[in-house]
Amino acid sequence: MQTKFHFIKREGVFHLELLKLDEIIKALSGELITRGKDVNFSGVSTDTRNIEKGNIFFALKGDNFNGNCYVEMASEKGAALCIIDEVLFCEEKLQKHTSIIKVENCRKALLDLAEFYRSMLNIKIVGVTGSTGKTSTKDLTAAALSAKYKVFKTEGNFNNEIGLPLMIFKLDNSYDVAVLEMGMNNLEEIHRMAKAARPDIALITNVGISHIENLKTRENILKAKMEITNFFNKNNILIINGDNDLLKGITREGFKVIKVGMENKGDYFPSEIHLQEDKVSFKVLEEVFEINLPGKHNVSNGLLSIACGIELGMSLKEIKEGFRNLKGTGMRLDIIKKESYTIVNDCYNASPDSMKAAIDVLININGKRKIAVLGTMKELGEESYNAHKEVGKYAKEKGVDLLIALGEYNNAYEEGFNHEFKSFNSREEVAEFLETDISFGDVLLFKASRAMKFEEIIEILKSKKA
Repeated sequence: MQTKFHFIKREGVFHLELLKLDEIIKALSGELITRGKDVNFSGVSTDTRNIEKGNIFFALKGDNFNGNCYVEMASEKGAALCIIDEVLFCEEKLQKHTSIIKVENCRKALLDLAEFYRSMLNIKIVGVTGSTGKTSTKDLTAAALSAKYKVFKTEGNFNNEIGLPLMIFKLDNSYDVAVLEMGMNNLEEIHRMAKAARPDIALITNVGISHIENLKTRENILKAKMEITNFFNKNNILIINGDNDLLKGITREGFKVIKVGMENKGDYFPSEIHLQEDKVSFKVLEEVFEINLPGKHNVSNGLLSIACGIELGMSLKEIKEGFRNLKGTGMRLDIIKKESYTIVNDCYNASPDSMKAAIDVLININGKRKIAVLGTMKELGEESYNAHKEVGKYAKEKGVDLLIALGEYNNAYEEGFNHEFKSFNSREEVAEFLETDISFGDVLLFKASRAMKFEEIIEILKSKKA
């Protein structure tokens, strides 16, 4: 049974400028140190390099920096309000327009203010999480909904406890729906983000072994992902991939649960699946959908988006139309057709599941040799060696002709692949080899964790190879 969501807009558009200083103090349980002349706030910043006049500056701390040291600079650049948790400024050096609020912890305060601001907004929030496929599902969901609603979506990789509140501060009541991505490295992180965002609908793509180094077991990863529902009630909806072995066991827990999938036929499932080089098509109910993203995994991601659109009162035809508005996030299965060869750029991140999905895409592209250039998958802990070995084995089974490895688990890849194999110690060495080895009609996949910067290899090739 479809939940009825009503989009009733408030009079006028509520936005950040309408927040009052005293409201902020109360929301943060803060102490007003200095009251400045500016009372209108035009945005939020955590970086003095990007501050604009009227901004609220949060003085965050990191491993190698302390934002409390930059309060005077923030004031000079026009910050109307600085949120601090250490007093390291000289009051005489502050501009007259700047107020200062002291809190116990600036990171918590950032989420607390986002939670307060979100409570003033009359829009629907769709939260997206999962071990892999979060960003593609976010992009697909935002596209699907765009045929009927004005939609905001998380920009780039702003999906953690700092990025998510910054996205919330970009919202106002001119939007109907916001699709917000939520990533995590440990327990309680999604809980804190869900507390701030209060999603009406949550989508979980899958539960794999990403971050198992911190969380130790997949059951703990499931627990962390399910934190997105911690503030759910009977009016909320959880949409999950029922093909995933851990998610398929999720049942109604005081809120509505919808399951989609290709293997385990749930509430919505596809038929007539067609996989092409750069897109997929499939049928759901009586409508044929086409998604301009490659890979069978994007059928699963598309099903989550379709279910979300249906629950938000959209027709199948509207959702189909919305998919035509898809704007993907860079370095995620970007297919680059050169004159003599093809590149699959999937350099943004890597996990065992996403590695296998990328290999599937590589194999499905027309070409002669299929070459996989693979790097290290991070945060897998004790599972690391076996995970890399398993990906190598999968590459051989699927028909990869040459595996090139760069990183700390080259031996694991080689053991699993047990076929034509090369390993190198630097990106420059990989690029130098490929410059001379690429033949006409080759298809190359580049895939590794973000820190390995595989896109630099691609840029070298693009500049030197036709």
